[in-house]
Amino acid sequence: MVRMSLKNLLMLALSVLLVTGVVLTGGCATTQIIKDVTPQEAFTLIQDKPDIVIIDVRTPQEFAEGHIEGAINLDIYSETFRDELNKLDRNKTYLVYCLSGGRSAGALDIMTELGFREVYNMLGGINKWTAEGLPITE
Repeated sequence: MVRMSLKNLLMLALSVLLVTGVVLTGGCATTQIIKDVTPQEAFTLIQDKPDIVIIDVRTPQEFAEGHIEGAINLDIYSETFRDELNKLDRNKTYLVYCLSGGRSAGALDIMTELGFREVYNMLGGINKWTAEGLPITE
């Protein structure tokens, strides 16, 4: 009869669970990068990652008053906001912002829940961006 110590039995059980987890996830783990950034860090991200998708979650009226160049407008108050996010490629890099940071923090939560891989939330929103002298377009 083979006798196993409790420690060896636990190690065997953990090993089996680990192997099962790897098999069920296809052998790869996805890492999310979800981070708040300052406007200056956001500006650097835009410069360093030319394929970054910039999402302005303000209303269309606010967006028309001035936004970061290249930004797309997805109004967080729209009934279709979550559906519009669902159409986006979760493997791209995203920067989200609003007027002062509240709505974009909510958008960040939704994008995290939907499994987006890399999302940055700009703290202070467009207000802080312009206060720091960074460029906007209309």
